[in-house]
Amino acid sequence: MTREKTKEFVAVGRRKTSVARVRISKGNGQWFINGKEMVRSKLPDSMNALLIKPLRAVDAEENIGFRIYARGGGEMGQMQAIALGLARALEKMNPEWRSALKKEGLLTRDPRSKERKKPGQVGARKRFQFSKR
Repeated sequence: MTREKTKEFVAVGRRKTSVARVRISKGNGQWFINGKEMVRSKLPDSMNALLIKPLRAVDAEENIGFRIYARGGGEMGQMQAIALGLARALEKMNPEWRSALKKEGLLTRDPRSKERKKPGQVGARKRFQFSKR
């Protein structure tokens, strides 16, 4: 029972407070997210589109499997972090795919995050109601 070890490519994707650690390898196209196998037809369309976008950009939908561990943030933040991590891992797998991924805007990290609440204010920008008298 010798088990052949497949070569894995590891990358990290981040968005807001979400972090996704991605491991991809050539294989049968199985998707595991946080230890659970994901069936493409069961995911909402917006999430499915986000996950497939990096794979479609390089025409590698069927023959690439991945294992992803995402934590922090919300559902969409995690999915966007996963998409960035997938794109980075695909670039490591084949550097020739960089131009196709870059053209789709998949290698750019979105730097926007929540602005902190300031002291003496209700929120980040909102102020307490002003009373003249």
